[in-house]
Amino acid sequence: MLYRARRRQSAAGQRAGLIVLQHAIFVLGLVLAIAPLAYTVAAIGVLLAWTRRRVPQADVLPPVTILKPLCGLEPELYDNLRTFCTQDYPDYQLVFGVRHAGDAAVPVVRRLMAEFPELDLRLVVNDRVSGSNYKVSNLENMLPQARHPHLVLADSDIRVGADYLRCIVGPLADPSVGVVTCLYRAQPRGSLWSRLGALFINEWFVPSVLIARAFGSSAFTFGSTIALRRQVLEDIGGFRALASHLADDYMIGALARRRGLRTVLSPYVVETVVNEPSAGVLLAHELRWARTIRVVQPWGYAGLWITHAVAAAIIGSALIHSLPWSVALPLVAIGLRLVLHYAARTSLQLSGPAVAWLVPFRDILSFVIWFGSFLGRRVTWRERKLAVQLGGLMQVDKESLR
Repeated sequence: MLYRARRRQSAAGQRAGLIVLQHAIFVLGLVLAIAPLAYTVAAIGVLLAWTRRRVPQADVLPPVTILKPLCGLEPELYDNLRTFCTQDYPDYQLVFGVRHAGDAAVPVVRRLMAEFPELDLRLVVNDRVSGSNYKVSNLENMLPQARHPHLVLADSDIRVGADYLRCIVGPLADPSVGVVTCLYRAQPRGSLWSRLGALFINEWFVPSVLIARAFGSSAFTFGSTIALRRQVLEDIGGFRALASHLADDYMIGALARRRGLRTVLSPYVVETVVNEPSAGVLLAHELRWARTIRVVQPWGYAGLWITHAVAAAIIGSALIHSLPWSVALPLVAIGLRLVLHYAARTSLQLSGPAVAWLVPFRDILSFVIWFGSFLGRRVTWRERKLAVQLGGLMQVDKESLR
């Protein structure tokens, strides 16, 4: 009798445990399916609000030095760099830097020097390395040639309008501001993979930054534009403090904020050209970005599952399949993502044909990359294999050298 009673109690306990598990799975499914839909609605809202922004120009125009670290002949490099040579600004200097005299970017810089002899354009060739981040070493080597107390750092794949400097330097007049940075929109060139890469920037990166900003966060700084006073750079330890960080742009803002200075997101939007020749190149780029974000903001990055509405809705609807309306959730997610697609085109003033048919695939691909970023810390950057440690420090991946 006692044995049977214990068996009945055990079976009842198992049934109770199973019921609890089923409820937990059901709640998880609801969260997975519905929370990303709410996020997508919020993303549409912030994009449309961004459309109404004003882009003021500075009243005081201090002399500025633009630092341009270069490495190789990137797609449309001449066109990108030339936009920085045609600024409607009274006094500015451009310093370009490469590690080797044989770098393919050197003839492009020489061409610009010949085309704009009236400008102060300088080329620094120096292979001195101060850490595992060669870009930062390049910047450190360039800095002695900078003549002005206001600095602007901008990646080589960025292009801007003639009013760029007038629009971004204004906030630096406020001593409480440490860094000014800019969002960037992507224009694809050619391949399907380039279009997918541009969708990631325009419809995942931009809305996620704007939502973070709407909730009061300023924990971002982008290599598209970093404007700061030279004194701020010195106060945070100079480029040497960033010498082995993969996310050097993020760290500039983070170190400035640690000193009590603010990061300002300028309403000015710059442009980048996306040219991904293959699926492998696209995946390597996006996996590097994903793992970079994960190691510098691990908890925030873990919560980014909410940004992948289509993939989350598919998984969530499978977990709550007992509800008759659950099958409609992926369709609702796709519908909202299409609205987001067109909101981004309007807000960022994107040209070229819409590629709405790629949106569901892009959303699922982004989820796969997000999930895959947790499976290691190795990244590929300009054909170098690197291992990224917690906090963003990087070192050469020794296994790749064997």
